[in-house]
Amino acid sequence: MSSGRTQPGAYPLDTGLVLRLVAGQFPRWRGLPVERFPSGGTVNAMYRLGDAMVVRLPLVAGGAGDVTAEREWLPRLAPLLPTRIPEVLGVGEPAEGYPWPWSVYRWLPGDLPEAGALTAPEPLARDLARFVAAMRDVGLPGAPGAHRGGPLATLDAETRAALDALRALPEEGVDCEALAAVWEDALRAPDWDGPPVWLHADLMPGNLLVDGGRLAAVIDFGCMGAGDPACDLFPAWNLLPATARKVFRETLGVDDATWRRGRARTLSQALIALPYYRRTNPAMAANARHVIRAVLAETG
Repeated sequence: MSSGRTQPGAYPLDTGLVLRLVAGQFPRWRGLPVERFPSGGTVNAMYRLGDAMVVRLPLVAGGAGDVTAEREWLPRLAPLLPTRIPEVLGVGEPAEGYPWPWSVYRWLPGDLPEAGALTAPEPLARDLARFVAAMRDVGLPGAPGAHRGGPLATLDAETRAALDALRALPEEGVDCEALAAVWEDALRAPDWDGPPVWLHADLMPGNLLVDGGRLAAVIDFGCMGAGDPACDLFPAWNLLPATARKVFRETLGVDDATWRRGRARTLSQALIALPYYRRTNPAMAANARHVIRAVLAETG
């Protein structure tokens, strides 16, 4: 997933600035080559540092908190999870006019999975389910609230506004009435009444790495925290085909109410992303269209 484009107001990063930041704060890595790594992400930029590291820097102020949260929680989560996650190697601070904290991570090898082009969808579905289950079993106290991890109704106004925006874009060919019915159905589902569980909360294809078709790593924990377990069902619709979606659900043992909420949460994110990114971030827009098709195919 690669667009090379970011949202309006993004900080004007360039290779020269990253070289200066690294040289000034990590002299041992001075002289290593730095190269922008293309990404469809909109909150952070990544630069390869030599062969074994990556520098991750917020593009917008909202990403600064993600950096500090990852520094605190990633080392504590890593031994509890069955899949590799980012490892912080260096803690960068504002300098050279750059205003936010940033970090150097170990480079994790792998490829971004592409919906519709998976080589081992059902084994990948099991891998994803094991990761999600392990996150839910994390018992670390003091978890922050997961991004958008509260009751589904808290997303209602934003989702309805997105549907209205898509009604004004007939060229997208979106069946907004059918999608509104899916949303209404999910709002009638019981809310999660158990204790909040640990979540990654942003399991988009761009935050997964695969090797030989199997899950090799999960990255970008900026949205992590505790909340409704339905928040980590996103891969069922943003990545997996129908047969693997069934495997994912069965492996996790998801009840009907949680499944409906998870589908609606994934749909909400796609509905909001499509009108916002359709002209500026092709990767995000394409995945939003994929989610909409998958939801309609499952519920139609």
